[in-house]
Amino acid sequence: MIRILANDGIHPDGKAMLEAAGFQVDTEKVPQDKLAEVLPAYDAIIVRSATKVRRDLIDACPNLKVIARAGVGLDNIDVDYARQKGIAVFNTPGASSRAVAELVFGHLLALVRMLHLSNREMPARGDTAFKELKKKYSKGIQLGGKKLGIIGFGRIGQEVARMALGLGMEVLAADLVVEKADIELPVAGLDTPPVVTIRTVPLDEVLAQSDFISLHVPFTGKPLIDAAAFAKMKDGVFIVNTARGGTIDEAALLDALASGKVAGAGLDVFENEPTPRRALLEHAQVSVSPHIGGSTQEAQSLIGRELAEQIIAFFRKG
Repeated sequence: MIRILANDGIHPDGKAMLEAAGFQVDTEKVPQDKLAEVLPAYDAIIVRSATKVRRDLIDACPNLKVIARAGVGLDNIDVDYARQKGIAVFNTPGASSRAVAELVFGHLLALVRMLHLSNREMPARGDTAFKELKKKYSKGIQLGGKKLGIIGFGRIGQEVARMALGLGMEVLAADLVVEKADIELPVAGLDTPPVVTIRTVPLDEVLAQSDFISLHVPFTGKPLIDAAAFAKMKDGVFIVNTARGGTIDEAALLDALASGKVAGAGLDVFENEPTPRRALLEHAQVSVSPHIGGSTQEAQSLIGRELAEQIIAFFRKG
């Protein structure tokens, strides 16, 4: 029997598919420092971002045939080395795109209408200071007509663009690989949706012209958005990071917030997860969430089912 360790969990829909195919799926979490003792008994491992599958662990598991990442990024897996050893590596790059994109706009809308602040104050003072709070939070701005810069124009970035266009925003995008993308705009009642072609532009152009910026890039070992990048941005820009902690230099972000260069930041990921710096968590100009970009019921079900399909196809083919 094929044995699979879903060390960071798997949605019940995916687990049910694997078990229906005759595979054993164990979901009890094994600590990272114990994996080398336990994983050799398994044919496959399913991880999210928490579990690391590095060269030393791969070498300790000669029976391992599949490493599956429930999500997009593969930075917690030594992918090239695994494939050199004949191990298949799967992920689900498109399954969570909608979920992440919606969270981007959750943070943007919270920031421009100050919902993250009014939701703190209304429970405490809404019944005694309603008029004061109404005056305080009546100076929001709208997204329509503004420029959204998207850094990283893969599946998630393109889904963000689709939503932005639907809100009447202008989209600028930068990407090292993608030169252009055709963005379909679904309209109820139309069999053939309209298509908007977006051509990518240099990163500096996105930084200089955008009113809002959303990051959708992997962490490459150093921040992409540092003090020099902030200096190139418009005064009063808003920035959202639902990609990876470390892609924004958080000390530089705090300085940019203090100077007014950045009017607000939406952060779903942090440099020091799972212990983000409190200066960001408590900052009045920062909307925060605990790394939940792809964590909707719909996305997790789709991720689980896509992984199950890939794993089943692999072992049946073999």
